[in-house]
Amino acid sequence: MGRIEELLVEFNPWWSGQFALDFRPREIYKEISRFHGYNQITALTGLRRSGKSTMLMKAAQDAITGGMNPKSVMYFSFDELRDMELREVLRSYQTLSGKDISSDKTLLLLDEIQKVGDWENKVKTVYDLYKGRAKIYLSGSESLFVNRKSKETLAGRIFHFKVNPLTFREYLEFSGAKFEPVELHEKELRKEFRQYTISQGFPELVGVEDAAAIQKYLQEGIVEKAIYRDLPEIFHVKESGTMESLLRLLMEQPGQIIDMQTLASQLRTTRQTISNYLYYLEQAFLVKKLYNYSTNKRKSERKLKKFYPAIMSPQLTLKQDSHTQSVVLECAVVNSLNAEYFWRDQYKNEVDIVLTEPELLPIEVKLSETKSKSLELFIEKHNTKKGYIVTQGTEDKPMGKTEAIPAYKFLLLRATKKE
Repeated sequence: MGRIEELLVEFNPWWSGQFALDFRPREIYKEISRFHGYNQITALTGLRRSGKSTMLMKAAQDAITGGMNPKSVMYFSFDELRDMELREVLRSYQTLSGKDISSDKTLLLLDEIQKVGDWENKVKTVYDLYKGRAKIYLSGSESLFVNRKSKETLAGRIFHFKVNPLTFREYLEFSGAKFEPVELHEKELRKEFRQYTISQGFPELVGVEDAAAIQKYLQEGIVEKAIYRDLPEIFHVKESGTMESLLRLLMEQPGQIIDMQTLASQLRTTRQTISNYLYYLEQAFLVKKLYNYSTNKRKSERKLKKFYPAIMSPQLTLKQDSHTQSVVLECAVVNSLNAEYFWRDQYKNEVDIVLTEPELLPIEVKLSETKSKSLELFIEKHNTKKGYIVTQGTEDKPMGKTEAIPAYKFLLLRATKKE
């Protein structure tokens, strides 16, 4: 048996009837599963270790439970096999399973597809050839649509979903913690939120309290693989060490307004290199960029931008001083809300987060304070209905249009409203 055949047998345990999946409900999977019956390709992107592969396995389980022949479901990961040809994998699959994709209903689950050279055209060929018979799922740890070619090649053929780390509500469900009604579990929820910020929402870190293990997991399983393997393959990075230093700086000092030239001097490189590396890190979902909110979108894109890491330094999340805890809280809330905007005016009045959906909502993150002049200014300027001060644990009744509320409660209430 050749290498591909050996991997196919290893990757597809349901062919031999031995398949058990420890899957816990994810909000994004509910959205993904709605599109299973469509011909279009379903593409999942997101940070490494955020749960994409597990969702592909869940799609396999759902198909088999729904009556599909187990041998008509094929999963293959290209993560360690960038030179593997898609057509060779499909040819070996058909030979090994005895299934004919041209006539049998088939589910093709292709993990880390961006490792395949010219993957867009190869997937397009498979889609066009077997349309109506083969349903295709793709995943990628970097944006699959980093260039115009990907968008143009697969235009009209693909539905795209971004898989983020766990929300706080999902984290509680994974850990088995009780949280309803919130008022009866405030002490426990405060403790759970602390652990949530330490685990940073990664499913495999739920329940892990060993700081050294968490650091090793984040560094080796996510940061190093992205910096020294994934991104150089796509962007031909020449100074991976410099890119890691840039990421490390953001991991240790979240929420910076970056001055490209100053940072370039500090890291002994060029302004263009810093700009490029920030872009690459965004495409790998390791860095989030927030725009300075304006009613004019083009103006927002030209103004100052803040950068937050998707992963904070474990040493940072474990510190107990008030300044560090405030920084950690802000970064955790930004990431949990998947924020896109902050606000800062010419007088340096600043609001940490501005949400635009389903309505305009300003949010200031403070450790324990319950008042914010900047928040009140934003509300007045943009005539918003309400604004929140999200705290570590302090709560205060609404005063005018502002309300102070603990982060754990705010995130749970927003999750409930989405249902």
